[in-house]
Amino acid sequence: MTTFGYFLSGEELGPREMVDAGQAAAAAGFTHAWLSDHYHPWQESQGQSPFVWSVLGSLATTTELQLTTAVTCPTFRIHPAIMAQAAATTAVLAPGRFRFGVGSGEALNEHILGEAWPPVSVRLERLEEAIEVMRKLWTGEVVTHQGKYYTVHNARIFSLPDEQIPVLISGFGPEATEVAARIGDGWMSVSPDADGLKQFKRKNDGVTQAGVKICWAPTEAEAKETAFRLWSHSGLGGQASQDVPMWHTFESIGEANTPDKLAEKVACGPDPQHAAENIRKYIDAGFDEIYIAQMGSEQAGAIRFIADEVLPLL
Repeated sequence: MTTFGYFLSGEELGPREMVDAGQAAAAAGFTHAWLSDHYHPWQESQGQSPFVWSVLGSLATTTELQLTTAVTCPTFRIHPAIMAQAAATTAVLAPGRFRFGVGSGEALNEHILGEAWPPVSVRLERLEEAIEVMRKLWTGEVVTHQGKYYTVHNARIFSLPDEQIPVLISGFGPEATEVAARIGDGWMSVSPDADGLKQFKRKNDGVTQAGVKICWAPTEAEAKETAFRLWSHSGLGGQASQDVPMWHTFESIGEANTPDKLAEKVACGPDPQHAAENIRKYIDAGFDEIYIAQMGSEQAGAIRFIADEVLPLL
């Protein structure tokens, strides 16, 4: 049985708007939420990028939502020892309701401290070591770690949840999916990647999650305009989505797109059948949980549309 959650995109929602949308989703019957974790938006037109841990704290204490970061990079701009503390505190505030979604990062967010952006093989090595460090700290023991990438001296986390913190790993490509299958508690994707899901499931029976975007508006034309204004690069980035360091480049990538081309990939407008068809691709791929995001500020209307008109079709 597929579980449907709501996807809160911090690149285009401010902190108050993220909390309001999360609370509205919970009131509409959603039990699960994804929250993106960025330092920069993809495009300047999106205009936001709040610190996700503040938002998580608010939603943890004002809703009963199952919360997952989608996704946090625990390897560059924030040391994994600090990430371990942040995740532990969130898990205490949301007992049994927090899962830590992690990935190897994007230069867009991780370049800010001036560290060189390495190839994917190195990024995945760093991710594995970071997860090792965090899991050691979540035991509550005093941890000293002298690794290839990270050093921790006599650190102990005192505020810990009663339950283990599940670590779900983003699988952007077969190399990352292999890491997720080997050491993760689950696998995450933003495409209906049936092959990647099968690769993960061959070695791991953990939860599989996917995110999908729609753009609801009273008219299809208005939805196309909103989707293109905020997400013109969507579907065109490929590997660039991990390696490009600045938002203007994503805007340049989007110049190759058009509102009509984008609408071929993103369900735009008020037709629930069209939105359901796009989401069904993820059901058919076999995902356990599917998180649906609204492109644009019309969060309340989109939540009602998804809950009342789209999900009954699925």
